Amino acid sequence: MSESLQDLFDDANGDLAIGDFESAIVGYRKCVELDPEFFDGWQALGMALMKTGEIKEAIGCGIQATMLQPNDLLAWTALSQMYVQDGQIAEAEHAKQNATILGIGGKVDKTRD
Repeated sequence: MSESLQDLFDDANGDLAIGDFESAIVGYRKCVELDPEFFDGWQALGMALMKTGEIKEAIGCGIQATMLQPNDLLAWTALSQMYVQDGQIAEAEHAKQNATILGIGGKVDKTRD
């Protein structure tokens, strides 16, 4: 019997909470493999990867999260942080700008990105 998506996600969150980033990453990867449109899975995977220094892959996850939910303020903020860690300052500023737009009640135009 396979675990449900929510069970996998909860287990990965538990691993993250105790600092077992590698196990959390494995769990989050299973989540997005099971459901490629699972926003929370992409967001969490990106953050866990960033914590372990896997910045390039984290950025890919962050981009996927913002594509799935382009008007999520935290997704853009996290993506900006990922870009900063990778030294991609122009991209970080662009992501920060989108977060700022959302923070003041605006919407992000998906066609611009």
